[in-house]
Amino acid sequence: MAIERLVEPTLAGENTEEEKIEVSLRPTSFAEYVGQEHLKRNLKLAIDAVKKRNDGSTLDHVLLYGPPGLGKTTMAGVIAHELSASLRVTSGPAIERAGDLASILTNLKDGDVLFIDEIHRLRRAVEEVLYSAMEDYKLDIVIGKGPAARSVRLDLPHFTVIGATTRTGSLAGPLRDRFGIIHRLEYYKEPEIEQIIRRTAGILSTEIQPEACELLATRSRLTPRIANRIFKRVRDYADVNGDGIVDVKMTEEALRLMEIDYLGLDPADRNMLRLMYENYGDRPVGLTTIAALTGDEAATIEDFYEPYLMQLGLLMRTPKGRVITEKGKEHLQSVKNVL
Repeated sequence: MAIERLVEPTLAGENTEEEKIEVSLRPTSFAEYVGQEHLKRNLKLAIDAVKKRNDGSTLDHVLLYGPPGLGKTTMAGVIAHELSASLRVTSGPAIERAGDLASILTNLKDGDVLFIDEIHRLRRAVEEVLYSAMEDYKLDIVIGKGPAARSVRLDLPHFTVIGATTRTGSLAGPLRDRFGIIHRLEYYKEPEIEQIIRRTAGILSTEIQPEACELLATRSRLTPRIANRIFKRVRDYADVNGDGIVDVKMTEEALRLMEIDYLGLDPADRNMLRLMYENYGDRPVGLTTIAALTGDEAATIEDFYEPYLMQLGLLMRTPKGRVITEKGKEHLQSVKNVL
């Protein structure tokens, strides 16, 4: 049975209390959105141009990619808000048949924004329908079966697709080419994470000391979703074991209880590095072998473990496999007697 990780950059599931709180913390405008300054400048320019023309044209389709938890879904909401448009949210796995997509598209109105999360997981048959919808705002459907079948082309309202993915390489070339605006979301800087934590504390009516905020920022893997999640657990700890004020003492005790070390690694991260080192030393380890060692899927290792470990220089990817670096070995040794 999979154990939920506090540093997991994905949401636990739909309609959970965690997700409801997460949604309530999301900014709705560029002014509220912290970080990703380059992306915001480019998007604001494109949106302002559409508004200034005021000729019925829509914003070019937008593709946002990067590691999970960095704000792709939030940015989609911000774009829709800045355009004063309605936002329709779906995901690649949820659209199982071409008819499902046709139903969504025909219910859109002029200027609407359609956000497709995990767009790389769209089925090929669905992608084929989306091509003409994005490029020509036309929907080709087949009515009937056998010799009596006929193709009908329907006009669609002008809309904007915002796609989000953690794997741009898995997107089909023709689909990727239909996006006019393509941007990568980068990991945040620690001062930006501190700003996000302070904002979250204000929304949740929790007092947090500056030193505690700084400490939490160093443990949040440079990811807003993880920062908010850890902050909420520390707040719970402070409510139960203190006076509700998040100070350095409460934060350190809570982080020790959660076994999150000074780099933001949790037991699962350290376990993966430890198993690699103990079983293979300095030799490269294949992705499927790592998955077998940890009991996780290879895609989980590649999408959720690797990016941050490589960002820190604890893990290195080579043509022959993954290798734990000297820095990774030193980190394992340094936390061995601390936690």
